[in-house]
Amino acid sequence: MSIDENTNETEASNQNEDAQQAAPEVAAEAVSKSEAVNASVESAKNAAGNLLATFLALKESNPKVFFGSIGGAVLLLLILMMSGGSDSKLPVHQAKAIVVGQSYVLKGANAYDPQATIRLVSVPGSMAAYDDTEEADREGACKHIKEGTPVKVIQSQDAYGKKDVFAEVEMTSGECEGKRGWALAINLQ
Repeated sequence: MSIDENTNETEASNQNEDAQQAAPEVAAEAVSKSEAVNASVESAKNAAGNLLATFLALKESNPKVFFGSIGGAVLLLLILMMSGGSDSKLPVHQAKAIVVGQSYVLKGANAYDPQATIRLVSVPGSMAAYDDTEEADREGACKHIKEGTPVKVIQSQDAYGKKDVFAEVEMTSGECEGKRGWALAINLQ
């Protein structure tokens, strides 16, 4: 036998001895872990049993609280069951296509006041740029047109990535007949 073979046999026998010594330690750890798990399961069962016993004792000592808590739990369960689950989509404003040459009536999309007016501007997109705080701005020059005024669409313009956001309209009746201005397309019906 050579020296190398002798060294390999010695190392193998040393490893077997180490494994035999470690085996009882690993087994002891496994037993202690299973005992810990069993102990925690037992304590959970005891806690649940104590909680149930306390709850049932409440029935005898204070029935209003007992039945009230049951009613609250049932109500909470009903609320959870009845809420949600709806796949219906929220209503979204569907913009109508504006047809050039078609007659429409001015109507404010969000106005509920019977005396509301629709603002006409000379340049599309300048709706937010005007200051409407002075009364002089509301008088004359056909800038504020009453709802219900018939108009005819001359042309439309896209804006903000959407089609036909603004429409150039011409008044077909009233004191501003023949005058033109730009309005939001949602104000045409």
